[in-house]
This record gives sequence, C-alpha cells and structure tokens, in this order.
Amino acid sequence: MSEESHERVRFTVPGMDCSSCAGTVSTALSGIDGVSTVDPAAATGRVAVEYDPERVEESTLIDAIEAAGYEVTDSGRNGAAESRTIWTSTRALKTWASGLFLFAGLALVVTGVDAAVVTVLGVEHTLADTAFLLGTIVGGEIILRNGLVSARQVSLDIDFLMSVAILGAVTASLGFGEGLYFEAATLAFLFNVAELLEEYSMDRARNSLRELMDLSPDEARVRRGGEERTVPAETVEIGETVLVQPGEKIPVDGTVLDGESAIDQSPVTGESVPVDKTAGDEVYAGTVNEVGYLEIETTAGADEHTLARIIDLVEDAQSAKTDREQFVDRFSDYYTPVVVGLAVLAVLVPPLLFGGAWNSWFVRGLTLLVLACPCAFVISTPVSVVSGITSAARNGVLIKGGNHLEAMGEVDAVALDKTGTLTKGELTVTDVVPLNGNTEDDVLRCARGLEKRSEHPIGDAIVDRAEQAAVADHDVTEFEAITGKGVSATLGGISHYAGKPALFEQLGFDLSHVHATTDGGVVTARSQQLCERNNCLDLLSETIPALQREGKTVVLVGTEDKLEGVVAVSDEIRPGAAEMVDRLHELGVEAVVMLTGDNERTAHAIAREVGVDDFRAELLPEEKVTAIRDLEAEHGSVAMVGDGINDAPALATATVGVAMGAAGTDTALETADIALMGDDISKLPYLRDLSGRANGVIRQNIWASLGVKALLVVLVPFGLVPIWVAVLIGDAGMTVGVTGNAMRLSQIKAE
Repeated sequence: MSEESHERVRFTVPGMDCSSCAGTVSTALSGIDGVSTVDPAAATGRVAVEYDPERVEESTLIDAIEAAGYEVTDSGRNGAAESRTIWTSTRALKTWASGLFLFAGLALVVTGVDAAVVTVLGVEHTLADTAFLLGTIVGGEIILRNGLVSARQVSLDIDFLMSVAILGAVTASLGFGEGLYFEAATLAFLFNVAELLEEYSMDRARNSLRELMDLSPDEARVRRGGEERTVPAETVEIGETVLVQPGEKIPVDGTVLDGESAIDQSPVTGESVPVDKTAGDEVYAGTVNEVGYLEIETTAGADEHTLARIIDLVEDAQSAKTDREQFVDRFSDYYTPVVVGLAVLAVLVPPLLFGGAWNSWFVRGLTLLVLACPCAFVISTPVSVVSGITSAARNGVLIKGGNHLEAMGEVDAVALDKTGTLTKGELTVTDVVPLNGNTEDDVLRCARGLEKRSEHPIGDAIVDRAEQAAVADHDVTEFEAITGKGVSATLGGISHYAGKPALFEQLGFDLSHVHATTDGGVVTARSQQLCERNNCLDLLSETIPALQREGKTVVLVGTEDKLEGVVAVSDEIRPGAAEMVDRLHELGVEAVVMLTGDNERTAHAIAREVGVDDFRAELLPEEKVTAIRDLEAEHGSVAMVGDGINDAPALATATVGVAMGAAGTDTALETADIALMGDDISKLPYLRDLSGRANGVIRQNIWASLGVKALLVVLVPFGLVPIWVAVLIGDAGMTVGVTGNAMRLSQIKAE
C-alpha cells in the first residue's frame, strides 16, 4: 500500500469512554482490509483511522464502529462534533422504560398484589417476575448486543461481564427457580444509568476541547472577482483577501493588508490584553477583531492555520499514554481476570464445599463480575490529562503529551535562555548622557545621523529612539563603518564619530576628564549620581563601568576634538521576569539558572536584576547542552526554556523543552515538548502550577478508584455489597468522581 494513497480521518465516538471500549473499536476497525493504522483515544472520544480509499470506503469504517455497538456522531477530518443530548438518546429512552418495568415489579411486591401468571419448567412466575423480565429485556438489549461483540473479540470488557451476569441471573431464574429476575432487571437498569452518567461526565471533560474547536468561525467573507462573498471558511485559499468587521472572529491565519484594530489573541496566545494590529502584522484564526475593519491576506489553509495545528497537537497529546497510564493498563490486565476468577470461585466453592446457599453465592458471584472491569481506574489518568492539556491550551500553553504534563510538574531545576526569553530580544536606548554643553536632543540628532546607514542592531535602536524623540535630521555624507569599533560620517560639514570608548581613546581623548553639561535639566539624575564630580565626569573609571555593570552597551558620540555625549543601549528585561523567578521558587523549583551566549558582564547584570540562582555566560549551543546535563546531574529533572530555534539542542536534551513565542512558528510548534504561544514569561509559573496540580489529581484518582474497587471486592464475600452498590458506586460513582476531580484542573487560570 503506497503512503501516497493513505487518507486519515477522525471519527467522534462519544460512547467510547474507557480503554476496553477503545479496544473494542480498535479491533473492529483493524480487521478491515485497507485500514493501516487505528488510534483510538477514549479520553477524547475520538478515533483516528489511516486507510486506503481505493480499498475501503469511509462509510464502511463507520458501519464497523456502529456494528461494534458505538454510535458515530461526526466523521469530519477537522471540526467538532455537535454536543449531544445524552439524556434523550436511544439508550436513555430504553433505560427509562427499563426502570419503569423495574419499579412496577417492585410496586407489585411491596403492595402484596403480586400473583402467579405462568409456570415454566415447573417454576411458577408472578406478575412481578414478568415486569422484571420485561425490564431486563428492554434495558439489556444494548448490553447483550455489545457483549456479543466483545465475545467475538475474546475481550473481558464491561459489556461482556455484564452480559454474563444478566444472562446468568435470568437462566438461574428460568431453569432453577432461583428468583433472580429482580437482580437481572436491576443490573440492566442501573448499568445503563451508570453508562449514561459516564458518558455525561466524559462529555463535560471533552467540552474544553470542543470549545477550542469552536473558536474558528465556519464562514469567511472574501473578495473574489471584485465582489464580496460569504463562503465556508475551509474553502478560503492562500493568497485570498478576507474581510473582517469589528466584533467578528478572524477565520484565517494571515497578514493585515489594510486597516487597524485591536485583536483579542487570548484564544491562541493567552494574552489578556488586546494587541494592536496594522498593515503588515500577523493575525491568527480564532482571534477576535475588536474595534476596526481589517482586510487580511490569507497565509495558511484551513487545515494548516495555527489554531488547527494546536487542535491537532492537543488531540495527539491526549491520545499518547503517560507512564502512569501504562502502569494502570498493565495492572488492569491482571485485575480483571483475577476478579473474574474470584467470581467463579464464589459461585462454586461455598455451596459445594461448605453448604452455602446457591442463591446467595450466585448473587455474590454476579456482584464480583460487575466489579471485575476497572473502568473508573483505567479512565482516572487520561481524563486528568485531557482536562490539564485543554486547560493549558485555552491559556496559551500547548502541552504536546501527558508525559510532558507530568514531567513539568516534577522538574527540580529550570534553565532559562537570556535573549528573547528573560529579555525582549530587542535592543533599546536606556540612557543618554549629554556632555560639553549639549542637550539630549543634540546627542540623539548626531547619533541618528551617524547610525541611520549602519546595519548593526545597536544603530537601529539609536535611530528608533531618535525618531520617537522627533529630533531634527542631519545631512549625512562620507559614511564609513570602522570595523569592530564604530562608524564615522560628515554631519553638516563636520566629521563625527560614534562607537566604542576605544575608538575615542584612539582619537586622543582623555576619557577620565570630560566636561559635563551645566544645564541641570538635561542630564538624568541617575547619571549625575553615578558620574558627576565637580562638573567633570570620569567616563573611563566611573560612568562607562557603571553602565556596563548594568549589562548595557556604551556608545560615545563626538567630533575629532569634542565629545558630545554617551548613549547606553541594552536588551530590556521582560516585565515580570523577577516575579516569575520568585514564583517558581515558591512552587518548589530548587534552582533557576540562566544560560546565555552573551558576555560575562552583561549576563551578571541580568542575572542580578532578575534574581536567578546562577548563570552561565558565553555558551555556544553545544555548551548549553553540557550545562543542561550538569544541571540534571546536580538536581535531577530539568526544564529548558528558550526560543525553540537557537536553543534546539538544549531543548531536546532537557527533561522538558519549553519554547517561547510559538504562535505562527512551525519550528517551535513541532520541536518543543511544551510551547508558550505568546512571549509572556509569566506563563511559566502557571505551567508549573498546573502540572503539579495535575500530578496530584492523577494520584488521587488512581488511588481512590483502586481503593474503592478493592474495598468492594473484599466486602462482597461477606454479603455487605448489594449488586446495586457495585454498579452505582464501583462503576458509575467512581467514574463520575474521578472525572469531576479532573475537571478542577480546567478552573486553573494564568495569573
């Protein structure tokens, strides 16, 4: 089968809510000729199928799933299934009818109006028995049908075990007069109620993913052939112009061609404040245009835009099994056959060896059969992973697997890249120190003239600051870049220079004795406190070293015989970086370390201001990998936070790799274990908090579901667990309980 002929489709199967259900669906599909892979995810209620359309039709796949006893509510390749009304479904209606017969039979018994109506095989049957039997038939039909599929697949799942229990109770009543019609009807009714409760609980857990899918609008308004048309969003092609009115959702990834607006990007990046967009800026599908009219050129197809990739990655992440899930699955492989064996022994041994009553021990055996399928135990971890991952996605954090969610909650150290992570990655002018009678505007005017032809990032920062200050421009001639030192040019007929202090020392300046400006209004108070001494500045020993200790790059500006000023440039620290480090410590991280390729002096200044525990400077990419390994040897598990491109080796080496600013970046989305969709470093403590709480919820769910099941199994032989308790508490009750506990994760918000 050639790979080129393969197609992949995801079916929504809401009734597939446990691992045994997923196994039944997988077996039903895997036996079809032309199907290459089947990937069911019980936690999401979706099954992905890769198949050859030349050998099998999609309708055949749907028929196979439904023949296995599971309804398919959606077969779209993208897009969400419609929310179902569980309580009025076909199964629900049969359940309510079954309950009516059950309670009618109970009423006949309680009121004492019950009477014999027929004798079968020498056994007398009453009106109540008839009502119980009808309730069993109506409610048990879907159970027995699913149980038959399980029997064909040789699967000890809950449907097979319940079918055996119901058939056993009815057979014992018909053939041996054991009077177990009530138990059979109770099993049929309560198990269906339990299944409906499970579906409802799982549906609530899946709603968070459905909300993600519903973010992207179904329709788009485009300009085609000079006319405006409303078309299905999935038909919009790359290069087309999409028109978006204020208040509408943006249906595509694209670039703004015309218009200005504030965009609510929180569904994709998690940013709480709308972002201003003008011509040339990127926008993402699923975000909201708040105030202005926009015309957008589409840059990605419906299946390829950022939101679609997020949904695909979230679904794939939820289907990947964590270490705890694998443990649970291995445990359940032993648990079910052991409890089934105990059920058989409970039915046979006490009556045969100890004279126990067949009726009583048969019921206890049926009760053990009901407890033999560990549904709540098996679903306890994946439902927590679903809740955690989708909660993170809604807050602008993409976690690409439950194993990464678990690992992030247990990291002992966090390594942070400097440029673009702790800092903005954009140089800005932080200080201007005028000298020799010049003003700040004079210094910026000369610096702008010198630097506007430079291609160096420092020059760009100076030009930007001058433009913000709206200073006048200079006529520039004879521009020259002095390699490694600075630039020179003729401004207004006078030769000027801008560059490192070494350049001006080479020109013959004594930088230890420079006349300061006498106009007290132009030198910043900070610069005066650092540098002024009797109206004279010692640039070489005081001013320049003081600025450099703050991690700033110093540029001097002047002519051949006169210094005009000092300009300091630095990469600004992101707002909230220091608070982020403190919060990580509060959340149990032992060490927060900065790794950077920048020089020791700058790294020390940033590390001191942010408050990290340690820093390592002047690192090449391969040296960052060594640093990560050293941290792992010292602390244990390590998370590395970087930009997803330059730090790729370190991200791959760390226990968990976290990429910053991944929205619209294919590399970061594909390579990182976790991606912060925006550039907000404050999301890191939220991620740690969410992961830590998720690990706690997973542990609670595993031990609670296992403990309750084990307790019920132990109490059954003593006659302390009625069959209805086994169904409602051991099955439905625990499933609802672990699901509700997992849903708490969806309430955690990024601060």
